[in-house]
Amino acid sequence: MQKLHSEPGPHLRLFSTRYDQVRNPRNGLIHTVVVLEGNDAAQVVALTPDDKILLVRQYRFGIGDYTLELPGGIIDTGETPEAAARRELREETGHQAEQWQYLGKNASNPVFMSAYVHHFAARGLQWVGDPAQDPGEDIQLEAIDRSEVRRRLLAGEFQHPHTVCALLAFFRDGI
Repeated sequence: MQKLHSEPGPHLRLFSTRYDQVRNPRNGLIHTVVVLEGNDAAQVVALTPDDKILLVRQYRFGIGDYTLELPGGIIDTGETPEAAARRELREETGHQAEQWQYLGKNASNPVFMSAYVHHFAARGLQWVGDPAQDPGEDIQLEAIDRSEVRRRLLAGEFQHPHTVCALLAFFRDGI
């Protein structure tokens, strides 16, 4: 696609919108597309000493239901992906980790978003205090055996695509 023109749209709390006018090279038609611009995100596959993975259950407004997913969130401006992963693990689970490994990144939703999600594995977890949830969050922590998480992943039971991508990278690397 050839971008002909771009103009800003409204700011939507977590994202800004951008309207791009593009020409389809196949047929020459011009279309206006909407792009959500925002910071990248980070998430964590946190492995406990007893071989469980920490997951969070939280309400997702887009689907109007609760999902079981990995802890994570948006990277603050000026923050590195790993620093954000460490912060999100602490805020959402009350844990810190001694060992960190980068698992890679995926486009958040390349259909209409400009951001990426960075995935990390964390080991050597230590409880450091109560989670510090955002005012709009209602998170319940669950620790599930690694083998059960793998079974649920392969059975297609996880709804959040970022969790699916991170877990695939985690199990791919044999961590």
